[in-house]
Amino acid sequence: MADGGWAIETVALRKEYGPKVAVSGLDLTVARGEVFGFLGPNGAGKTTLVKMLLGLVRPTSGRGMLLGEPIGRPESRRHIGFLPEHFRFHEWLRADEFLELHGRLLHLPSHERQRRIPALLERVGLQEAAARPLGAYSKGMLQRIGLAQALLGHPALVFLDEPTSGLDPVGRRMVRDVIRDLQDEGVTVFLNSHLLSEVELTCQRVAIISAGRVVHTTALEEQLDGATAVDLTVGALDEGLVEGLRRWSPRLEVDPERRLITLYIGDHAVLPEISRWIVGRGAALYGLAPRRQTLEDLYVQLIHEGEE
Repeated sequence: MADGGWAIETVALRKEYGPKVAVSGLDLTVARGEVFGFLGPNGAGKTTLVKMLLGLVRPTSGRGMLLGEPIGRPESRRHIGFLPEHFRFHEWLRADEFLELHGRLLHLPSHERQRRIPALLERVGLQEAAARPLGAYSKGMLQRIGLAQALLGHPALVFLDEPTSGLDPVGRRMVRDVIRDLQDEGVTVFLNSHLLSEVELTCQRVAIISAGRVVHTTALEEQLDGATAVDLTVGALDEGLVEGLRRWSPRLEVDPERRLITLYIGDHAVLPEISRWIVGRGAALYGLAPRRQTLEDLYVQLIHEGEE
């Protein structure tokens, strides 16, 4: 494994399937030891990018690096763990046999497998079910054994594709704890999830992809702390009121039934100015309620802007 540099780096990475462009000139960097969230709507190119990074799909053009090695080479995959969203495991194997098989495929020494497998089963809460065949496992249990398999080879970089999709709240908390432990150990985690609340709780940075391109990359703490959603409840909605508010927020959400306007601002200091402007034009202002912008707010805003 090469030292230094990024854990993941792509430059103008592109993938075409005939006339369809799945990924279009994608640039992305992920730092070593970072928990990085990768978000986007269905069909945006998330899965195609992961397959290219793992060497499962050949890029049409551009370049990518994993842990300092070009993608597609065995050296770039030697220190990687991967939990896919759609998996099929050997239903006739017990959990401990399944991990033993993958430990052998990873060329882990016997003494290392004997130490590592029980520790991982305990880490994902399956030590009591180690002797049960995988065919008797629930979807959530299979998700957890897949996570154990992804961590078996002491990876420096782990790809987790929807790791909490089949888990109950206790299982989701366990996955969050595992991710935090990996971060403490210096492992890079690339997390793809539709559960934005989970991403917000675990990731340091996120990239949002739309139509095969990264449309926004940000540090979550910096982005969400600096943005505020403001709910305005007014007496009556009219086009002049809505358009006038766009000077403070280019994108507005309007709920006519509730007479509610939601806008997004970067500075609380403009709130008195907004209030005075509304009242000054003769409109009734019944409520002005700022709230911290969530990752879901940011995601919906950026995807909406991208579609426009």
